Amino acid sequence: MVSRSAVNDWVRALQYKKQLYASSNTTLLSMIEDLAETRGDALALFGQGGQLTYHGLVERSYCYANWTLTQAIAKGDVVGLLMPNCTDYVAIWLGITQAGCAVALINTNLVGDTLAHAIRVAGANHLIVADSLLKTVTATKLPAGMRVWVHGDGAESNLPRIDRDIGRYGGERTNALRARLPSRRDRALLIYTSGTTGAPKAANVTHERVLEWSFWFAGMTDAQPEDRLYNCLPMYHSTGGVVAIGSMLVVGGSVMIRPRFSVSRFWDEVVSGGCTVFQYIGELCRYLARSEPQPLESTHRLRLCCGNGLRGDVWDEFQSRFRIPRILEFYAATEGHVSLYNCEGKVGAIGRIPAFLAHRFPVEIIRSDIDTGQPLRDDGGFCIRCAIDEPGEAIGQISGGSSSPERQFDGYSDPKASDAKVLRDVFSVGDRWFRTGDLMRKDKAGYYYFVDRIGDTFRWKGENVSTAEVASVVAACKGVIDSVVYGVAIPGKEGRAGMAAITTDESFDFAVLNAHLHANLPAYACPLFIRLCSDIPRTGTFKLMKNSLALEGLYPSMPTDTVWFKDQKVCPGSFVRLASRPDDQLASI
Repeated sequence: MVSRSAVNDWVRALQYKKQLYASSNTTLLSMIEDLAETRGDALALFGQGGQLTYHGLVERSYCYANWTLTQAIAKGDVVGLLMPNCTDYVAIWLGITQAGCAVALINTNLVGDTLAHAIRVAGANHLIVADSLLKTVTATKLPAGMRVWVHGDGAESNLPRIDRDIGRYGGERTNALRARLPSRRDRALLIYTSGTTGAPKAANVTHERVLEWSFWFAGMTDAQPEDRLYNCLPMYHSTGGVVAIGSMLVVGGSVMIRPRFSVSRFWDEVVSGGCTVFQYIGELCRYLARSEPQPLESTHRLRLCCGNGLRGDVWDEFQSRFRIPRILEFYAATEGHVSLYNCEGKVGAIGRIPAFLAHRFPVEIIRSDIDTGQPLRDDGGFCIRCAIDEPGEAIGQISGGSSSPERQFDGYSDPKASDAKVLRDVFSVGDRWFRTGDLMRKDKAGYYYFVDRIGDTFRWKGENVSTAEVASVVAACKGVIDSVVYGVAIPGKEGRAGMAAITTDESFDFAVLNAHLHANLPAYACPLFIRLCSDIPRTGTFKLMKNSLALEGLYPSMPTDTVWFKDQKVCPGSFVRLASRPDDQLASI
C-alpha cells in the first residue's frame, strides 16, 4: 500500500498543477508577475550575481523582453544563452521567451566543434555570451550571420554589451509585448540531453512544460513562501535551470544561486543562506558523505533534499550523518514524460506510481535485446512486458491529444532524432510509447530501480553485466574516489570483459579491491581489468564521461594511466600490470 504521506504528496502535486489550467497565464513570468502583487519586496533570487526581489525580477525580465523587440529578433527565433549560473540568467530567458522567442540553454563546458554543433542543432541565429566565455566563442566557427552580445565587462571586445544596454529599456509589459505573448504550447526553451556519449540533442520545452514542472515539483516538495532552495546545479539543464527555479518562484519562495558545487563551502553557504531545500545530483551527496567533518554540517535548516541519482549505498550515510529529515528521489528526462517519485523514501528506489494514478501515467518495462538495444517482440509482433524484478527498458505511453498534456512528447529540434525515441505498435496496433533508453526493474511492491543505460550493459560469459551496478560496488571500496565501468573487446573471445577505470587516494590497495569485488559481485561481473587514471572527465551534471575511455579499450592514450589485469594463470586472485603486448596474459581468460 502507498503510505498516507505519499498519497498526500501526489494529491498536493495534482492540486498545485490545477493552478496551471485555472489561470489564463501562459508563461512562468506571467505567474511570477501575479505573485509580485503580494510578494513584490520578497526575495526571489540571491547569491551569484546579486539579488532580485519579485518586483525586481519581473522588472529585469521585462527589460530583456523589451530589448528583444528592438533587436529585430522575430517571434519564434532562437537565442542561444551561454552563461554561468547567476541571477540574470533567469531574467534573460524569462524575458526573451515572454517576447515569443525560444532560448537555447547551452552547456558552458562546450568548445570548438561541439559548441558549434550545439548552436547549429538548435537553429540559433543570436547568441548571448558571458564575458568569461567570450574567448571560447571567438575561437569557434559560428554559423554565418550569427549575432553576438556580451554580458559582463571582463573581456575587451567590440561586441555590444547587453548588460550595459538593458537599462535603457522599460521594465513593464508593453502593448507590443502583449501582441507577441506566446501560447502555452509554444516552444520556450531548448535544453540539451545530458548523456555522456554522442553529440547533444536539443529537446523542445514548451511554456506548458515549464509551468508543469514548476507546479508539480512545488507540490511534491510542499514548497512554501518561507522556503529557500540551494541551487548549485548548472542552469543550462532542466533540473538546475527550470525545476529548482520554477518550483520556488510559483509559490513565492526564493532560490540561492551558486556558480558551482564546493564540498568545503557547501555547509557554510547553506547555513548562511538560511536554505531549507537542497536540489542535488547523487554524486554531490556522495562527495559530502565522504568529506571530512564540517563545523556547520548539522546546524542547518534543511528540511528536504530533492534530486536524482542517489545510490542506495550512500543514502543512509548521507541522511543520518547530516540529519536530513527527508529525501525525495525522482526520475525524469528533459525530453520525455516518464516521471517517477520516491515519496516514501525507499532507499535505492527511484519511485513508484500509485495505483490510483496508474491510468494517468502509464509506464511499462519491456524486454530488449542486450546486443542491439531493440525491444523483443512476441509471435504477434507486440512487445513483451518484463516480469517482477526483471530488467528491461522503461517506456511511457504518448497521448494522442491535448486531453493529457503530461503525456505529450514534444521531441527534439531534429525530427529524425524525435522519431527514433517513439516506439510504435507496442501492445496494440497504432499505439505510441516514448523510449527512455534506460533499463529499470520493478519489484513486487511497485518500486522502480534504475539498472543502466541501454548500450552500457554488456554480455560476458553468457551473462548480462550492468555497468552502473558494478561501478557502484567499485566506488564503495576503500581508496577509490571515482569509478566508471565498461566492456572491452578481447581478441578471440565472445562478448566483452569488464574494465573499471578508477581514480584513487593513498589508501587504495589492489588486494582490498579484489576481496571487496568478490564479496559483493558474482564472479562473471567482477572486472578483469582496472585502469588507474589520473583523472576522469565529467559532464556539467557531474556524470563521469566514459565513452572515450571505452573506445581506447586496453590501451590508454594518457601516459599517466596504467591498466592492471586479473591474471588467473600466473597470479591467481590478484591484479598484475598489463604488458604492452599482452597476448600471453589474455590467453588465460
